[in-house]
Amino acid sequence: MSQDATTPTVAEHPNTSAVLRISIIAAFGGFLFGYDSAVINGAVSAIQEEFGVSPGPLGFAVASALLGAAAGAFFGGRIADQLGRVPVMKIAAVLFLVSAIGCGVVDSFGWLIFWRIVGGVGVGVASIIAPAYIAEIAPAAVRGRLGSLQQMGIVLGIFVSLAVDAWLAALAGGSTQELWWGLEAWRWMFMAEAIPALAYLIGAFTIPESPRYLVEDGRPDEAQAVLANLQGSASATERVRLIKESLRSEHKPRLSDLKGRMAGLKPIVWVGIGLAALQQFVGINVIFYYSNVLWQSVGFTEADSFTITVITSVTNVAVTIVAIALVERVGRRRLLLIGSAGMALSLGTLSVLFATADVVDGAPVLGPTAGPVALVAANLFVVFFGVSWGPMMWVLLGEMFPNRIRGAALAVAGFVQWIANWLVTVTFPALAAFSLGVAYGLYTFFALVSLLFTLKMVRETTGIELEDMQD
Repeated sequence: MSQDATTPTVAEHPNTSAVLRISIIAAFGGFLFGYDSAVINGAVSAIQEEFGVSPGPLGFAVASALLGAAAGAFFGGRIADQLGRVPVMKIAAVLFLVSAIGCGVVDSFGWLIFWRIVGGVGVGVASIIAPAYIAEIAPAAVRGRLGSLQQMGIVLGIFVSLAVDAWLAALAGGSTQELWWGLEAWRWMFMAEAIPALAYLIGAFTIPESPRYLVEDGRPDEAQAVLANLQGSASATERVRLIKESLRSEHKPRLSDLKGRMAGLKPIVWVGIGLAALQQFVGINVIFYYSNVLWQSVGFTEADSFTITVITSVTNVAVTIVAIALVERVGRRRLLLIGSAGMALSLGTLSVLFATADVVDGAPVLGPTAGPVALVAANLFVVFFGVSWGPMMWVLLGEMFPNRIRGAALAVAGFVQWIANWLVTVTFPALAAFSLGVAYGLYTFFALVSLLFTLKMVRETTGIELEDMQD
């Protein structure tokens, strides 16, 4: 039986079970990241009906959480440096909790947007604090595998939220129908998030603070005790010494460190910004935020649309596992190239199908042949994205920057990623109302750009030590 990580004792060997338990709790922030991002999918049409909003404001409501996420990602690291990693996890959990309840009981469209932004701040904080904490707590031999729990948490969170949405809608007979206590099913979709948020909050009280933060905060004895329990007493003293040395040679990340000759920034920073933006500009989150509305708009029933969405999220989980298995053998850059080519083909197919579909009452309707082809193309898009740009963007951003600028560069790239996500999400309803063929044609264009960008700008990082990364 593993020992409790909160009461450190001397161990002769790494306490693998304790490290795994702690990493899973930390990665639960990734689960809530995915859950909160996708939960609105099943409620979009109900929100539009409930508050009588047009496509533009509806898109802003869906995307509003992403504005909070951008702020959370940009400032979360600085707050964690001041308060500690674990207190910030608790703050994120509380933000998820109050947002879930708030979204479920709102009586106005404006308050819905407010509570979505609150939850979005939690998403942004969780998106950076979990991988940072895991990297600082885990032994080097298992750091990569444990770090991948963040991405797995995200895709599992998306799957569970979409599955819960489908279950609640089926239970009530539709997302707009009353379910319990006089509240419609779409409200319970949001409030269901309170359960994993509460579990995350409780779990955060059972894990130790990061040894790196403890040393930085002037508590090296506590850091050594945590390391002794998790990694063995033999290495704990040496680890504390190395942490002290690294802190003496470092300064706080500064945006001024990113300055260079290429339009004011270092070339490697522009590569990170490009990766972050293109990951979103291919339109992946249209699938996870709007797929129910999309499939209903082209002729599928609400029940069938929920089923299709859940199948797509299962596909996303499966290909993420494949990506984790392939990343070291195939390489980051090669996976990006494969993914870009596959995304361009599948998105191009969707664009042609939507552009040539029969129009009934102002909306394209896919026929008996085009409908199944569109479903296959949409899921192939998810496959190619999930095995490449989904996880590889996060892997590369964590590896590609030199040590001295990593923190500041990650803050900028993370901010750009969430803003790009927001731009795609907020513009889709208006684009779709104009032409789904045009919308998916635009995403096809960015998939082709991502292919050229990878060929010209992205360097392979597989097998290169972090200390050897260059500007």
